[in-house]
Amino acid sequence: MATSGIIPTTSSTTANSSTASTTGIDANTIAGNFTTFLSLLTTQLQNQDPLSPMDTNQFTQQLVAFAQVEQQLKSNDQLGTLVSLQQTAQNTAALEFVGKNVAVAGANAPLSGGGATWNLSAPKPGTATINIANSAGQNVYSTTQPLNSGSQPFTWNGQDGSGAQWPDGNYTITVTAQDANGLAMTVPTGIEAAVDSADLTQSPPVLSIAGQNYTLDKVQRVF
Repeated sequence: MATSGIIPTTSSTTANSSTASTTGIDANTIAGNFTTFLSLLTTQLQNQDPLSPMDTNQFTQQLVAFAQVEQQLKSNDQLGTLVSLQQTAQNTAALEFVGKNVAVAGANAPLSGGGATWNLSAPKPGTATINIANSAGQNVYSTTQPLNSGSQPFTWNGQDGSGAQWPDGNYTITVTAQDANGLAMTVPTGIEAAVDSADLTQSPPVLSIAGQNYTLDKVQRVF
């Protein structure tokens, strides 16, 4: 039948659409195939057998399929533009944080000027054993103190149990707590520190704070 000439064009187009999605071929390929398809269709219509005309349902379905492919390509282009704009906005926002003091959830805080401060968030009153380690993992300070319910600061002056002063750097806090009934409870920790740098090569970009990387959504407050 005269319709047999249309079917290979659809197969070719389907293959090209698949290739475009996997190899990144641009829309010009599909547009070219669509033009070729219309040329073939016009030629077939001009030369079809009047006594055995082509099946209109088949080429209508093929026209619809081509239209859907073109619409999908346009949608992909628009989505790509939106993603690019979003990435640019994230990069700009990340750069604006550099040099500012922020509050984030974390256990690493910088010791500077003879003091390092963490925020402890206790769900209920209790007692906490606090250990502080240096960047090498060496425990340099330990203490036990009562906890109030809610958020409260804990400041370490940088001295160990013997009174020796430890050098500036990043230190990690570990909190083991119990409530008034002696039951273990989790005490989340947070820090307030300056943003040292922003890495825009990551997606999403990350901020370097006290030797740790944080995405922008981890920032709780800006000072």
